[in-house]
Amino acid sequence: MADLIVKAAVKEYLDDKNVASDFYDALDEEVAELLDDSARRAEANDRKTVQPRDL
Repeated sequence: MADLIVKAAVKEYLDDKNVASDFYDALDEEVAELLDDSARRAEANDRKTVQPRDL
């Protein structure tokens, strides 16, 4: 699976928090699920374009 998140951006966003190394893999999986669900919803509505409302 491709990395869907940028670790440096996550670390910067969380600012002064420590981030466990396995957090990134878990976050990547969550993002992948969100994208898969969004794509299915767009397809169910006869669209090829994933839109914000598919979230």
